[in-house]
Amino acid sequence: MFRDEDETTQSPTHRVERLKKRIIRLKYLAHKYKRAEIIQNALLELSNIATQVSSLEEFYVGVHQHLKQLISADNFFIATLDVTTGTIAVPFFADEKDAHPAQLYPEESLSTLLQQGLTGYVFRTGRTLLCDNNKFDELIAADEIVNLGSPCHLWLGVPIQHEDVVTGVLVVQTYDTNVNYGDIEVELMTFICHHIAGVMERLKHQEQLEQAIQQRTKELSQAYDKLKQEVYERRRAERLQKSLFEIAELASSGTDNPDFYSQLHNVIRHLIPANNCYIALLNEEETHLTFPFYVSQLNNKHPGTRPLQDGLTEYVLKHKRPLLLDQNDINTLITSGDIYTQAPSLNHTQTMHQWIGIPLFIHDQVRGALTIYSFSMTQNYQIKDLELLTFVSQHIGAAIEKKLSAESLRRSYEELEEKVIARTKDLAELNKDLEKEILQRRSMEAKLVHDAKHDALTGLPNRAMFMERLNQAIKHVRRHSLEQFALLFIDLDRFKQINDTMGHLEGDRFLIETASRLRSCIRDNDTLARLGGDEFVILLDSISSINDAKDVSERVIQTISQSYTLGSVEFNSGASIGITVSGNHKFDTSESMLRNADTAMYQAKANGKGCYVIFDDSSSQQAMQDAAFENDFRRALQHAELQLNYLPIVDLNTQEVYALESRLFWEHPQRGTVQQDQLNALAEQANLIVELDKYTLAALDKTYPQLLRTYGDKLDLHVMLSSQHIKHKHVLRNLKNVLKETQLNLSRLWLFFNEKALVQETENHINGFELLEKLGVNLGISHYGSGHSALNNLLFLRIKGLKLDANITQQLQDEQHIKLMSAYQKAASTLGLQTFVDGIQSEEQIRIFSSLGYQFGQGIALAETFSLTDNQQQDCA
Repeated sequence: MFRDEDETTQSPTHRVERLKKRIIRLKYLAHKYKRAEIIQNALLELSNIATQVSSLEEFYVGVHQHLKQLISADNFFIATLDVTTGTIAVPFFADEKDAHPAQLYPEESLSTLLQQGLTGYVFRTGRTLLCDNNKFDELIAADEIVNLGSPCHLWLGVPIQHEDVVTGVLVVQTYDTNVNYGDIEVELMTFICHHIAGVMERLKHQEQLEQAIQQRTKELSQAYDKLKQEVYERRRAERLQKSLFEIAELASSGTDNPDFYSQLHNVIRHLIPANNCYIALLNEEETHLTFPFYVSQLNNKHPGTRPLQDGLTEYVLKHKRPLLLDQNDINTLITSGDIYTQAPSLNHTQTMHQWIGIPLFIHDQVRGALTIYSFSMTQNYQIKDLELLTFVSQHIGAAIEKKLSAESLRRSYEELEEKVIARTKDLAELNKDLEKEILQRRSMEAKLVHDAKHDALTGLPNRAMFMERLNQAIKHVRRHSLEQFALLFIDLDRFKQINDTMGHLEGDRFLIETASRLRSCIRDNDTLARLGGDEFVILLDSISSINDAKDVSERVIQTISQSYTLGSVEFNSGASIGITVSGNHKFDTSESMLRNADTAMYQAKANGKGCYVIFDDSSSQQAMQDAAFENDFRRALQHAELQLNYLPIVDLNTQEVYALESRLFWEHPQRGTVQQDQLNALAEQANLIVELDKYTLAALDKTYPQLLRTYGDKLDLHVMLSSQHIKHKHVLRNLKNVLKETQLNLSRLWLFFNEKALVQETENHINGFELLEKLGVNLGISHYGSGHSALNNLLFLRIKGLKLDANITQQLQDEQHIKLMSAYQKAASTLGLQTFVDGIQSEEQIRIFSSLGYQFGQGIALAETFSLTDNQQQDCA
């Protein structure tokens, strides 16, 4: 009421002004509501677009279209950030002046480029940027951005955030100075960014999901194709296996199957089209071809048997390999003259499209061919068909081979039956003679069995038979634990010397006599055997204690020690025995027990021979010590721990020193002094004899200047070398090089090689001595008389001296030996050879050898007449 009164009281002018203000306000509100409605409709459209589009590109186009309805947005782009890689992309770009940045800057990284501009600035700051020229200049001056693209009037960038992370930027810009962006545009853009952020993420995940689905679908498709291929190969393999089974059944069907080759053809047809097929086989003389099977679509006449010519089948037989030919290949062979030159009438290939020929191997030889061909252009054979048919042809060849063999066997049986019938009467007449032959054969078989298990010389069981009985004894004591047996391993002393001095015939007599003596030392239920050489073994069955084995061993040693009469000479031997008893080890075998007895025997030989040793752990330990001794020797040789001294060679008449023989010795920390003979044995055992000889020559070369200062150049030097230098050419060349490089006076150097090796390798020694003689050295044979080499061998050897074996010198006991020594001297003198006597031990031997005409000798008796001073020994060592 009062308001009406006030209005009535107001002047008309004042009321008009008031109404104008109300109209202006109402227009503003109407405009605001209209704009809100437009924005709301635009957002609804964007929501509809988000549900309808299938990709982000379509969504970005819709955003641009509806944004242009709200603000000036002809120049618009969207930049997105890949959170995992940190790279920026521009999936949508629309501009009046500039092309897409990727086209504008093709040689630069788009992500790196955008990071430097206004878009990168919004990504870094995460805040909306409304930039005019002044703001643009400020950012450039502050090195926040770089100038990219064409200059614009206004640039507005709003960040798109998802879960507080900037994932994109929505950008509009204008080149028109009449267009301005204010708070309303900023608010609108911010509002739109807030609403489309989730839509963009959803569409992005949808695209990623679709890509993953496509990738998985592709992988599944590939797996499906692979599975289909495997199923195909599996079915193909099953079909092939079935065919092979059918071929095998055909092969075992016998010779009475008239459809054999037709059934083979049916098997092939299941694997490969074979409407045109034939099998060709060579006859036994390999002069003609037969065709046991032939089928053709053209109903051609069966070719029958024909001689070998130059057709396609002969071409396969000649080259022995599978062939896949088409019409061009066949024409090429005809043109080159490889086929159908001799027999053009065989050429029926003009209508063929393809031809396959496979050689058939029967009895490991090419004896035929399997051929398949086609006339149709639609029937094409591949390499895989050739490979398949080649594989199957092996089984076909085997089936044909079995069939032919069965037929041949049947014919042989028939012929044999005829011969049996024809010979029955003759066999009846010869029955009596055959019975006699059977008796003789049984006697011979019994003798062969006996010889196979007995030693031919002594008639004793051999190693094979002894090992059988030893195995039986071991099995027996395992079943009867209270019983035991003993094994004696016997090695005879000086057997090698008997062979070397008296010959192998006397050595055989010695072994026969020894076997008889050993047989007298054991019971009937014991087993005596000869393993070989001078090695015998005794199996003492069912002993009560080890004392039984000791008693037998003592009887054996006493029996063997009695003198033997060999020829006209009495000879003494001895025995070294190793004993092992069953039951010491749970897992004893025949080999281990024989080895243990052998080890104990070697321990007995090391203890001085003529005794026995019972195997125990100490025997094994001794074997290990021997191995350790060999290893010490290897190290001593490597570290030059061996020393050198000299043995004088003296004139037997004047007692003056004529020459020096080099000798090595080794001071072992536990075993004491090891002399040259033991060093040679160690080197032979360790296969180091060549290295030991090289060591001797090197030591001799090193001490040679001192020898010259002490004795001048008037003494000869004797060196004993192994014949291993002669056996191998490369070792001989190495020896020559070593001698050439020394400072020795080679004309004063004597090289001696063992006579036993000469007997075994005469030809090698003749050739080797010829090469060594060219160096100017003096060559000789050592241990002469031990190997019994023929005198005529000395005529072919370039030698100047002989050194008698020390064992022969020690046997200088009777007139026969003296005559033998005289014969050696006269033979050597006749051949112009110098002789040296080794092993002289007494003044009596000096007198005898001097009277026989020997001039030089060496040994204990002569070494006493020559000695070096302590300083000289030190220099020469």
